[in-house]
Amino acid sequence: MAAKVFESIGKFGLALAVAGGVVNSALYNVDAGHRAVIFDRFRGVQDIVVGEGTHFLIPWVQKPIIFDCRSRPRNVPVITGSKDLQNVNITLRILFRPVASQLPRIFTSIGEDYDERVLPSITTEILKSVVARFDAGELITQRELVSRQVSDDLTERAATFGLILDDVSLTHLTFGKEFTEAVEAKQVAQQEAERARFVVEKAEQQKKAAIISAEGDSKAAELIANSLATAGDGLIELRKLEAAEDIAYQLSRSRNITYLPHGQSVLLQLPQ
Repeated sequence: MAAKVFESIGKFGLALAVAGGVVNSALYNVDAGHRAVIFDRFRGVQDIVVGEGTHFLIPWVQKPIIFDCRSRPRNVPVITGSKDLQNVNITLRILFRPVASQLPRIFTSIGEDYDERVLPSITTEILKSVVARFDAGELITQRELVSRQVSDDLTERAATFGLILDDVSLTHLTFGKEFTEAVEAKQVAQQEAERARFVVEKAEQQKKAAIISAEGDSKAAELIANSLATAGDGLIELRKLEAAEDIAYQLSRSRNITYLPHGQSVLLQLPQ
């Protein structure tokens, strides 16, 4: 009797395990930010896109393919040429995600690794097309315009493959060695030219100052000569007295002089 009971329990447990396994294989989860496409062995890829949550499927017949629909970054480096035939190294940062409603078409025509197959090729194509419209100098001075044109053209191109570009930006922009050296040499030449211009302007200012000073000295000499011709030796005597007064005042303020010599002329070797 006990043996039959254990046998019945074993059969029930086995049936329960089999049923649990079947139910578990018929369930699948779609995490937050993801979507699922169902592949049916008899009907192919279904047009229905499954949202987040736990869902049922037919075991062995159906298979879920999970896609991440959140925005993801990707850096695409490209080497291309400018309008004036300069080599340009550009790195483009793209923030992309698939259009959820077009996931069945993306899986059917491109595959699960759609970003690896699509983004590098269309990014290279668009960058070569846009950069070729600008000279090397314009790529530097009009970088915002270049970035906007690349973003507009690339967004439009990616939409044909069912991709949304949330952000496109130029993160790296450099030129070939020859162009970089030419730019540095030009900057050095401009600095030398500015320095030479400053030296010339300084010399001109010094020349003007010397001319003005000489004209002043000439005018002063002329005035003194006229005064001497008019007043005679009286002007010289007046200047001698003024100089003697000034010297006496300065000596009186000095701590090293306690008296003024008596009976001697304060102005030495002045004509009497």
